[in-house]
Amino acid sequence: MNTEEKQICTDAACNCKGMGLDQKTCEEIVHHLRRAYCDEWLAFMQYWTAAQVVAGVMRPEMTCELMENANEELEHARMLADRIQTLCGEVPRSPQEILENCNCAFVAPTDPCGYRIMCQSIASERCAIAVYNRILKTIGDRDPVTSRMILEILEDEEEHEYEFRQIKEDIDASREALGMGVKTPMK
Repeated sequence: MNTEEKQICTDAACNCKGMGLDQKTCEEIVHHLRRAYCDEWLAFMQYWTAAQVVAGVMRPEMTCELMENANEELEHARMLADRIQTLCGEVPRSPQEILENCNCAFVAPTDPCGYRIMCQSIASERCAIAVYNRILKTIGDRDPVTSRMILEILEDEEEHEYEFRQIKEDIDASREALGMGVKTPMK
């Protein structure tokens, strides 16, 4: 692609003013979306890796849930990337950049215990929920397209947290039925 073609593509794809957004607002929104994009990549990696190593009596259910959610996190990253580029931003391109710009910490599943992995996954989803709620408050009604996308992602994150919590509660119930006691519930 020559320089003229690149400029035509950039001008066509980058239309903040046409969306009624000033440059400062555009940059602020892109900043938050870039950080959320980094979180989604790390969540994908966390859940995909956990699905490979998870152990326990409910391994098949946990593996299925982790893989399903990993794929949804990857889809969220794609949605965020599209919106970042529409708003003239650049998507983080390296693992280092992703790690340096995330909101939520990456939690490597170092222990294959399914119960612990579910607790880590719940904590990760709660962080994502808090991030997306903050983004919604920050954006307000200044960018309705981004707000709708964030609401869609937030709905998925709340569903993920619920699903992981249900599996954790099933593990608790199994342990109780076997007379093994119940782990301390998460708040």
